[in-house]
Amino acid sequence: MLIKRFAHSCFLLQSDSGTRILTDPCDPATGYNVGPVEADCVTESHQHHDHNYTAAAKGRDVKVISAPGEYTVGDVKITGIPCWHDEMQGAKRGSNIIFIFEMDGLRLAHMGDIGHLPDEATLKAMGHIDILLIPVGGIYTVDYKQALEIVYTVKPRVVIPMHYASDKLAFELGELAPFLDNARNCAIHRMRQSEAVITRESLGSNRIIVLDCAS
Repeated sequence: MLIKRFAHSCFLLQSDSGTRILTDPCDPATGYNVGPVEADCVTESHQHHDHNYTAAAKGRDVKVISAPGEYTVGDVKITGIPCWHDEMQGAKRGSNIIFIFEMDGLRLAHMGDIGHLPDEATLKAMGHIDILLIPVGGIYTVDYKQALEIVYTVKPRVVIPMHYASDKLAFELGELAPFLDNARNCAIHRMRQSEAVITRESLGSNRIIVLDCAS
């Protein structure tokens, strides 16, 4: 599985056979210029401008998934699990979707802009997770303390933090450092690049991988 980070929550996931999924593309108002990116599918965790800019995707008959449910795109199985963008069941910022991607024998969860600790039903629906993409910057999502609590509950083999402050980002988010500084018993890998290839053989355990943004 190829994982390439374009912006704060926007990633390209590509299976070994070439199926390409673009997650939560953001529009240029965010400070990032994503696209055009060749993709077979776009997933949108919610309908805010920094997560639903489908114009970033380029390709023939690009499938857009913006609702919970089960889907198949090429050799990739996608499951959308409903949750909330805030701790008040959507009263402040609406709904959110956790997307689970199954490809190349791995299960990856993109948590979108989750704003609360998932309940038991949500955790059960998620199931076993190998790779967890989770927001850590607070303000609009869980903060680094809640993100770490989710990590310790889900117990993925690899964590990739997202949705935190950067020089390009046009709005305020918390920094990445508190998440990394407070993570327990984890090996931290700063890739100094925007992409990583992860296989079942290279998965390892208790790893945090920090990816730069390509945009």
